[in-house]
Amino acid sequence: MTTATQSARPRHVIRTLLRQPASATAVGFIAILVFFAIAGPFVYPHDPEVQDLGNRFAEVSWTHLLGTDEFGRDVASRIIQASRIAVTAPLISVGVALLIGLPLGLWAGLRRGAVDAIAGRLADTILSLPALVAALAIIAVLGPGLVNAMLSIGIIFAPGLFRVVRGATLAVAEETFVDSAVAIGSSTRRTLWVHILPNIAAPLLVQVTILMGVALLVEASLSFIGLGVQPPDASWGSMLKAAYTNQFHSPFAVVPSGVAMVLTVLAFNTIGDSIRDAVGLRRRT
Repeated sequence: MTTATQSARPRHVIRTLLRQPASATAVGFIAILVFFAIAGPFVYPHDPEVQDLGNRFAEVSWTHLLGTDEFGRDVASRIIQASRIAVTAPLISVGVALLIGLPLGLWAGLRRGAVDAIAGRLADTILSLPALVAALAIIAVLGPGLVNAMLSIGIIFAPGLFRVVRGATLAVAEETFVDSAVAIGSSTRRTLWVHILPNIAAPLLVQVTILMGVALLVEASLSFIGLGVQPPDASWGSMLKAAYTNQFHSPFAVVPSGVAMVLTVLAFNTIGDSIRDAVGLRRRT
């Protein structure tokens, strides 16, 4: 596989993403979410942490576009504030999984040997455990909080990512261009990062986008039970918990955070499906 082919593949995937209405909409939605996460303090309709106990459970109005919560805080502002968690939490957990699973998977797929055997057994052990239970066990050691919760999720994600990277590397390592690179004296590091990694980028990106959505759901679950984001910070999971607790006072309070979470996970999954389809189309042409 030539260098030109390697560089053309990412451009082909990006063009395919932007040409399809569903994937383009998903990319646009994630871009808006990132904008809110970065520019949140400049676009809040109200201060998301200011309480107005005389205006609890206010209905939707021009003053409060999504109403207020049990403390009189503006729900729309808190949804925007929580978008920062919706972006950073998956990035932390998937980043930890990549730091652990990517280099181990690349090395195990190319060199095999003791690293492959030991990492494979560890991966099998962790994968055999229920993910949420394992995450709770790690949080019990590290303590509650966003960073600790996401670190635990990243550790749980690492074995699955290791398996994906290892399997893709095993397939690419059999290609003649890898043999040629080794024959002309390329080091193991150069072979892995220059010749193999670009050719496993597509399945890796698919797995990353799927894990981003899963990480958001797990973070929301942990925040729902009080082990994730801690007050006064806003998380869609903690907002769902508050809405569930006060469902008889405000039956529709679950809608804003629930819809935001569903759309975000759907956007991540749509991007992952589009990348997978783009890679399959590329292989058929």
